[in-house]
Parts: sequence; C-alpha cells; structure tokens
Amino acid sequence: MDKDIEYMREALKEAELAKLEDEVPIGCVIVKDGRIIARGHNQRDKSHNPLGHAETLAIKAASEVVGDWQLVDCTLYVTIEPCIMCSGAIIQSRIRRVVYGAPDIKGGAFGSSINILEANNINHHPEVTKGVLEEECSLIIKNYFKSKRK
Repeated sequence: MDKDIEYMREALKEAELAKLEDEVPIGCVIVKDGRIIARGHNQRDKSHNPLGHAETLAIKAASEVVGDWQLVDCTLYVTIEPCIMCSGAIIQSRIRRVVYGAPDIKGGAFGSSINILEANNINHHPEVTKGVLEEECSLIIKNYFKSKRK
C-alpha cells in the first residue's frame, strides 16, 4: 500500500499540471517493474481532442516505451475512477492493475456509475484498487469545478 500512495502522489502532480493548464485536473502514471514509465494529465481542451484523457495519453506513452500495445505487467494509477472510454483502453491494453483515488459517480466505469468488468465475455479483467488518497484526489477536482462556478 505504501507504494500505491507514492505513485498516487505522482498522479496528483499530473493533476496539478492539468489544473495549471485550465484542464479538468486528472492525472495518471503507469508503473512497470517498480518505476514510472509514463505520465499523463487531461488535455482535452488544449488538444481540442475528446480522447485527451489522462489515462489514454499515459497508455499511449507507455506503449511507446514498452514497444508494444500490451501493457500486461503494468499498473495504472489515476486520481479519478476511469470513464468508460478509458476503461476500454485499459482493458484493450491488458493493464494488469488499476489504482484510482476518488470515485466518479457520474461517469466512473469500474463500479460507481457502471461496471464495465461485469460485461459478458470481456477478455481481460484488471485488478482494481480504489480509494487511494481519495480525499486529496476528490478535493482537487471539487475545488477546480467550484472555482469555475464563481
């Protein structure tokens, strides 16, 4: 669990970068063999691309580092529960484990809104750990949206 906290703190640093870019502050890191091989933070507005989620950007970067689309020995850390698009990318890339901070009751696809892993005949089921640094991960996104409503 100590390593989970360490890596989630790194994902939170990515979320802070997103916030500085006036993006929804979600951050992600991907770990293989005890080291971070990829990082990502939301860049939808900056890139004008709906695929610019922290997880998809980190998965793309990790695939380039590994030299393969299969990330079977990797763990993905993300500050907010992945949406259905990102969950699909996680499943397709065969990521072994997903660790997320705060649930997303509106769009989380690992149980909060829907659970993609309950789909019949899905070909890969990552291990999911939730609630790591939940308060910090929740607070950064709540404060971001609170500042937007002023």
